[in-house]
Formats: sequence, structure tokens, C-alpha cells
Amino acid sequence: MNAPALHPSIVALVSLAANIASNHPKQGLCQVDRLKGYGVSQEHIDAVIEIARHIRDEAGETLDFSFDQAMSGTASPVAEGEACCTPTASGQSCC
Repeated sequence: MNAPALHPSIVALVSLAANIASNHPKQGLCQVDRLKGYGVSQEHIDAVIEIARHIRDEAGETLDFSFDQAMSGTASPVAEGEACCTPTASGQSCC
């Protein structure tokens, strides 16, 4: 059984977020134009951009912390029960 195709606006939102979160050189700019063409509000586009940037920044901070711990010989596993993500500065949930 095949799942129904995702609406093009959902694909563009996912692609935009992935491009930003992965530091892709194209940054998802063509998706922004598509999203506007699909009638997605600027507020929704801005929220996706904020969440993607937050995830990207959080990943970098986590990697830097792990690297620093390994370099200092104090590496420890992630604490059990630790939140999988934190909200963005404006309170957007990334989970």
C-alpha cells in the first residue's frame, strides 16, 4: 500500500528546514519562493527558519561540548532523561 503523496508545500517546508539545519550552501532559498507561491504565510516560513536554525545551532553546541569533553578526558554519556531538544528563543518547539 502506497502512502498518499505529501502536499508540495509540506515537501518545501521540510526541504527548507533540512537545507538550513544542514548548512547546505543553497540555504533553501528556492523553497522560500515556492512556499510563497503555495500561499504559505510569512509567519509560518519564519517559524520553520527559526526552528531549523535552532536545531543547527544546538547540534553544533552539542558536538563542540562532546569534543571539548573528549579532549579534556572527561567525556560522559548523555544523561538519561535529558530533553531531546529545547525551545527556540521565541518559544517555538522543535520536537
